[in-house]
Amino acid sequence: MSGKVATKKKKVDQSEIEEDYSLNDVVLRGRVSQEAIEKELPSGDKVVEFRLIITREKLSGVDTLDIGAWSSKARRIALTLTSDEWVEVSGSIHRRFWSAPTGLASRWQVEAVEITRI
Repeated sequence: MSGKVATKKKKVDQSEIEEDYSLNDVVLRGRVSQEAIEKELPSGDKVVEFRLIITREKLSGVDTLDIGAWSSKARRIALTLTSDEWVEVSGSIHRRFWSAPTGLASRWQVEAVEITRI
């Protein structure tokens, strides 16, 4: 035996393939609410979390958004941020799930790929 595995090729009708135009790309500018906090998760992964305060354009008030820096570069930058500092964050939105005492919990978080001081 040659060790080769026989596979059957299936022809796919291109008209049956649905295009996916999804895009999860976010750019935010705002003020840092307070110093970032580094956490080590049970999996051993590390994340640096902080909140960004963004003024609403047309309505009065602000939105406070949770930001998570997962890559080593983003974590390093996030740890140097100070309260009320203006930054631009680019990345994507993710829903995080974890086990809480009351059951499964979740929240939305912007995963920062790049953090730039303004």
